[in-house]
Amino acid sequence: MTRTMRAAVLVKPGQFEVQDVPRPVPGRDEVLIRISRVGICGTDMHIFNGHYAAENLPMIPGHEFTGTIAELGQGVTGLTIGAPVVVDMNIGCGTCYWCRRNEVLNCPNMQQMGITMDGAFAEYISVPARLVIPAPGDVSAGVLALTEPLACVVRCARKANISFGQSVVVLGAGPIGNLHVQLLRTIGAAPIIVADLSEERVKMALEAGADVGVSDPTKLKDTVLHHTDGRGADVVIESVGLPALYQQATRLIRKGGHIAAFGITGAGETLPVDILQTILQENSIKGSVAGMGQDMHDALTLLTYGRIKTCHFTGASYPLDQIQAAFDSFVDRPQDLKTQIALTD
Repeated sequence: MTRTMRAAVLVKPGQFEVQDVPRPVPGRDEVLIRISRVGICGTDMHIFNGHYAAENLPMIPGHEFTGTIAELGQGVTGLTIGAPVVVDMNIGCGTCYWCRRNEVLNCPNMQQMGITMDGAFAEYISVPARLVIPAPGDVSAGVLALTEPLACVVRCARKANISFGQSVVVLGAGPIGNLHVQLLRTIGAAPIIVADLSEERVKMALEAGADVGVSDPTKLKDTVLHHTDGRGADVVIESVGLPALYQQATRLIRKGGHIAAFGITGAGETLPVDILQTILQENSIKGSVAGMGQDMHDALTLLTYGRIKTCHFTGASYPLDQIQAAFDSFVDRPQDLKTQIALTD
């Protein structure tokens, strides 16, 4: 095996360079993964535009990935070279209070592949063996690469305690919003109301399982009230990351309702909350941002058994050498809910 590999290095905001870089060598209890597919995430776009983790550049981004095991480090057992896998991108210490509670993002020593350290826009990546999850050989790499984003959605639903018969509003019909809709349909939430300024993406969300779609923001509140007997929604999921939408969410939940804070805003942005009304109405808000641990396993199971429609997520792919074009054109292709970088067939 050669000692170098091709990798897409984000040298500064807005500029990738595909370079020959040292190929990682798996250490003890690590596994070397040959990358097959990597999805472009909204977080990747924030990094690309210089809005997030800019202090870590230059860096190899990419965290939504699948591949095959190329090499086992010393001490690794239970995994097989050549086997397809997905990987939990959140690296905690594994022993602290938060790691033991599957709240790895709160670990004082937490690292994230492709965000705080080099990631998967490369031919190979070396990862801790404990984070490697064997995947079925009959599921395509394009579908397997959706495991991590779906795991984020699984965790959001789990944190919000969403169950059958609950009315849910999803603010945003982009890729994550579409996955929220599909998971809510699987859970049995009803009605599912999705809102987005893009009529095309609202239509795609309706095809994915939403009951009601709204593209005119001036009609959203009346629509929600109409479909909830005037109460408001049990749960509102903000999946865009705009303070104005979070503020709108406070006006869409019923008394005793819940806001699932999912969309990432800019640092320091705040949400005005009427404390007295929150107390008297027993409303709540809970954050959730990334899938980890069991969330990854559950997401893989849902994908394996076809619970998620993936056709709009796997159709747009670019080779590694064209990663700059993939990022530059990302926002101009709303019909492609996901763009992936394909490193192997």
